[in-house]
Amino acid sequence: MAIDKVTLQILANHMRAAAENMAYTLYRTAHSTFVKETEDFTVALTDPDGTTCAVPLDLGATWYPGLYYGRAIRMIDRYEEGDIGCTNDPYSGFLATHPPDLHLWKPIFHKGKVMGFAVGHIHNTDVGGAVPASLSRALTEIHQEGIRIPPTKLYRKGKLNDELLGVMLTNVRVPEQNWGDLKAFVGAMNVGERKVKEMLAKFGPKTFSEGLDALLDYAEHQAREVLRAIPDGDYFFSDYNDEDSPGGHPCRFALTLKIRGDEAVLDFTGSDPQLNSSINIPTGGDPRHTLMLVGVYYVLTTMNPNILLNSGLTRPFTCVLPEGTVVNPQFPAAVGMRSMSCGRLRSLIYGAFSQAIPERMPAAPAGSSSIMNVMTTDDRTGRRILAAINPIVGGGGGMPHGDGSNGSGADSAYLKNTPVEITEAEVPVQVLRYGLKPDSGGAGFMRGGLASWMDFKVFSPHSKITARNRDRSKFRAWGILGGKAGQLSNFIINPGRNSEKILGNTDFVVVDPGDVIRIFAPGGGGRGSPFDRPVDKVLTDVERGYVSVAAAEREYGVVIREGTVDRNATEVLRAERRAAEPQGRHFDLGPERETFERIWTRENYDDLTRLLAKLPVHWRFFVKTKIFDAANAAAASGGGAGIGVDALYRRVREEIPELRRMAG
Repeated sequence: MAIDKVTLQILANHMRAAAENMAYTLYRTAHSTFVKETEDFTVALTDPDGTTCAVPLDLGATWYPGLYYGRAIRMIDRYEEGDIGCTNDPYSGFLATHPPDLHLWKPIFHKGKVMGFAVGHIHNTDVGGAVPASLSRALTEIHQEGIRIPPTKLYRKGKLNDELLGVMLTNVRVPEQNWGDLKAFVGAMNVGERKVKEMLAKFGPKTFSEGLDALLDYAEHQAREVLRAIPDGDYFFSDYNDEDSPGGHPCRFALTLKIRGDEAVLDFTGSDPQLNSSINIPTGGDPRHTLMLVGVYYVLTTMNPNILLNSGLTRPFTCVLPEGTVVNPQFPAAVGMRSMSCGRLRSLIYGAFSQAIPERMPAAPAGSSSIMNVMTTDDRTGRRILAAINPIVGGGGGMPHGDGSNGSGADSAYLKNTPVEITEAEVPVQVLRYGLKPDSGGAGFMRGGLASWMDFKVFSPHSKITARNRDRSKFRAWGILGGKAGQLSNFIINPGRNSEKILGNTDFVVVDPGDVIRIFAPGGGGRGSPFDRPVDKVLTDVERGYVSVAAAEREYGVVIREGTVDRNATEVLRAERRAAEPQGRHFDLGPERETFERIWTRENYDDLTRLLAKLPVHWRFFVKTKIFDAANAAAASGGGAGIGVDALYRRVREEIPELRRMAG
């Protein structure tokens, strides 16, 4: 007999409450700033198959309501009471999504039968590898990204696997920090087990098991209801990471969203080949991998704020993930910086959906949140310090109902900031500035959110700074429906000094005593014409320091003199600007992308995709790079306009005999 709706809602509330209890346990007892302040962790409850049934709403990362634990769970043969499994290997069951994310799962028994699992992950500040904090775009294979643990028992019948723990802690830079977080994490697993056993006692095992199935079915039903309200059609969009490797060419993500009734296909054909850098996304080709659907979760929640968050949401969606591409790389491709690419995927999905339901969708969020890590020596104690001092997050995109969020990025809003007092107490740095960057949000009827900005000084020689996820210093977060693209990000050493150095998307640098690091994120895109924004709102933005007087006139057509709006001059200027506005354009992509796409059109990318698909995987990125180099050389000599991919490929083949011998 089907479970009744009242009981189902009560069970849903209990499941969410249990997940919240797990999250608070971890949050309140963790050691590292990145877990106890930034909240880069997840917890969840699954069914016996490892399908996620409940997640917290108030704490932790928002990427994982559709994460599937089953493949990793089954890589351990047998479970007993008190066991806890673990892994951080992205290629073992495609559960962990990069090596710093350590996943745990604890089976929950009732009379000898597994009724479900308490699960989750924590982001370890460091897991060893080539650089402090383990992550850099420059890494080229998974072996450089730190120690990897395949699915293994961390606890056996309640007893800690000391040998495994010893291996884990020997290979990291600050072992006491990892161990402290791990103990807190195990505590959260124990809380989840206890709460589920309380539910089993309350509801009985039969009702509990039926209820988990019903929760998944109900989330699926809600997702299908949302899809039915969206017009059928094929909606194409593409977006870019600035670089496919340090100093390289743009990395393209392409999506054709196909909506048919209450189902949708997300076809990522046309995305770049597997990269020789760490921004690949390890999906294993799973057609419902959670990393590919994070943007979908946000769209569904926008359309129905009461939607249940569990794996049932993924059932109406099928992803096409061509093997050997950035969205489905082969081992041993590096994947540590996959979060940067995931940020771009969210913008990609928003761009496709915005064509289907423009009245409901925002402009692009910043899509970049640089996680600042500092490894230095405390001169007061002689201790080596490694800490995440803050996420530097961009602005949200202008929304249908309001301005984009400032400094919280919408798609990275779960990353909480760390108070300056805590940063300076735990890390020997001095924060000189921390706030919002004026004029960074894209102009619009609904303004794009402002970017966050930090300046800080170091005091010890050979201090190592890792700025994970550096991006959007070349291509902007796009605006829609007349709104303008947001401002670019940057990373600078010693701004304003003779020794000033612009780092752009560099994500690792060594600095010395007295050096000042400045980093600011990109702004969100604007929505709607900025010349329709109420004049008084523009004045308020100027008074708050969000928009400068010059930008108010330049971007919004609002003339302000000595703190007062000149209404007549504003009316005249706005009329001139409206007349000059391009009409009927859905996206403002920014001048940098528009220039790039004059050569790299959709047609040229289609030809490139077909050409590369004929080559072995290990040749594709190399050939793509050579073709782009040839295109740049042709453009520099004045011959770039109108040149096709086939002609460029012929030039490359002439230079490389090994390529000439290959078919295609």
